[in-house]
Amino acid sequence: MNYRELFGVRPGTGVHLSAIDPNFKDKHEDRAAAAAEIEPDNQRLRKLQYLLYAEHKRSLLVCLQGLDAAGKDGTISHVFAALNPTGARVHNFKAPSKDEADHDFLWRAHLPTPKNGEIVIFNRSHYEDVVVVRVRGLVPEAVWSERYELINDFEKDLSLAGTIILKFYLHISEDEQLRRFKERLDDPTHNWKISEADYTDRAFFKNYLKAYEDAIGKTSTTHAPWFIIPANHKWFRNLAVSKIVVETLESLRMTFPPTTVDIEDIRRRYHAAEQAEKLVSD
Repeated sequence: MNYRELFGVRPGTGVHLSAIDPNFKDKHEDRAAAAAEIEPDNQRLRKLQYLLYAEHKRSLLVCLQGLDAAGKDGTISHVFAALNPTGARVHNFKAPSKDEADHDFLWRAHLPTPKNGEIVIFNRSHYEDVVVVRVRGLVPEAVWSERYELINDFEKDLSLAGTIILKFYLHISEDEQLRRFKERLDDPTHNWKISEADYTDRAFFKNYLKAYEDAIGKTSTTHAPWFIIPANHKWFRNLAVSKIVVETLESLRMTFPPTTVDIEDIRRRYHAAEQAEKLVSD
């Protein structure tokens, strides 16, 4: 099954998250069945990253969005752990610092975008500025409603510069979110993740869904598509994201750049040096 087509949001179409089953898991019955596919994908991803780095013409930007406890950190840990860290970065978006707030809202998003040959994962992203600010009333509608077009222009600019953009909304149900919050309460090693906002924001669950529906519908484009990933099953979430990233990179048909030196000449000189060392050692 082609997950890019299945989960991709076609440009210009409306989004209704309530119509998408967050429990969907395709043909996979359990974590073990998914794991059998994820490991080969990890190996393919490592090779594709090496090709991306060697070709040095393009870059990859992955944006992860979702409600609290949707699994952004888990996706990074399980899907992108396969990457060579020398060519990959994760950038976390928190509440804007004073310096960030003193600039336009996209200033802090432009700085960490990937350079040629690099993969960058945004844990949350510039979409906080059309979702969170809207739900919490941090800026007036006249402000956030204009930002969709600015985001599209920003992403178009990145695309023209060679950046491949993939945006994932990790879709969980309200019940699953509450269950994951309870896990955090019950597990001392996850207590640190708990915040007051986790529970106060639950009163605005439907408001967040509406904000995401509008944001996704207005900003899913051919050059920066959105994918809505059923994420109640963490293992299926990882599988789906992994396959979409791998399939997208493979579709680029990347090739290694031509050599800039005379390989045969270097091979002859290496062989001559090797023979000379052997005579000295004898």
